[in-house]
Amino acid sequence: MDAFYAAIEQRDRPELRGRPVIVGASPTGRGVVSAASYEARRFGVHSAMPIGRAARLCPQGAFLPVDMRKYQRVSVEVMGILADFSPLVEPVSVDEAFVDLTGTESLFGSPLDAVRLIKRRILSETGLTASAGLAANKFVAKVASDLEKPDGLVVVPAGDEARFLGALPVERLWGVGRVMAKALRDLGFTTIGQLQRAPRTVLAERFGKHGEALADLAFGRDDRPVEPFGVPKSIGAEETFGVDCTNPDELKTTLRAHAERVAAELREAGFSAGRVTLKLRLAPFETHTRSATGEATQDGLELYRRALALLERDRVTRPVRLIGLSASRLGPAGSGQLDLLDPAALRRERLARVVDRLTARFGEGTVIPAALLPERGSD
Repeated sequence: MDAFYAAIEQRDRPELRGRPVIVGASPTGRGVVSAASYEARRFGVHSAMPIGRAARLCPQGAFLPVDMRKYQRVSVEVMGILADFSPLVEPVSVDEAFVDLTGTESLFGSPLDAVRLIKRRILSETGLTASAGLAANKFVAKVASDLEKPDGLVVVPAGDEARFLGALPVERLWGVGRVMAKALRDLGFTTIGQLQRAPRTVLAERFGKHGEALADLAFGRDDRPVEPFGVPKSIGAEETFGVDCTNPDELKTTLRAHAERVAAELREAGFSAGRVTLKLRLAPFETHTRSATGEATQDGLELYRRALALLERDRVTRPVRLIGLSASRLGPAGSGQLDLLDPAALRRERLARVVDRLTARFGEGTVIPAALLPERGSD
């Protein structure tokens, strides 16, 4: 989908059409940009940018808060349209998915005909544009989908992958971020075509298995299937403080709230998590992560205890800009043995499910741990 959050806001608020729209934190706050309309991108604004910088680059922009429930509703509509064309739909995020069109020719014509029909239906039924890449595998289709936004359609015929990729910068390869791109540039590789001409052994010796994977991707080789029911890699929550936090108690309280939110999402999705990761962003903009692995759990208190141990392992001596908690190594609920180690865990699990039902009926925050209650002022 094209500038998904911002496009939805422009659709729903006609006065914003044609204007720069920036969805994310308050422009006077400390968060980041979640989405920017194409009008805002002309000013240099992009997702994940600090919101204060976005406000300086585009002071005339319309800054809106994230309305995740609304965006998720539209996402369900879009995914439903995709499911009408193939049973093999693999959502990658709320606004992106892979669709395997193999064997659908008798229903929708050629794959290109099907993609054009998909785009028309999305526009007709949601009022939003989508960009598509059509190729013989997931990696090349993904690269193609990004090249002619908005409302783009790029087709890469089977067998033409290497030529198509050759002129593109190495940053287009999966797994090539800022650090890897610099390492490749230091070796003289700036385009994917240059990587294609490099001996595979050179990349393997320099980067190990990652180097071999880069060699395959450079030629557009990717044999991963579209997996419609894949398990998410992680579930997390984080908060950017309005003012850098130096209060240890506030950090712990925020972490406890994150743990309860993540635990509720785990239970709702039917997962338990074996790994907990603590994320800290220290002033001015330095990010650190720490992780711990244990028995799989979906208990908020247990997630908090593990994250707290990570927080206290190395004392934080600098102001904290952001704190986050994520749960990964997800598996089916009940796959761990925590109940055998902690007799109170079973009681907490039953209580949590009661709280989940109350929350579903009466709204978020109906029942919360006492530790998260606001302190009463003394009169």
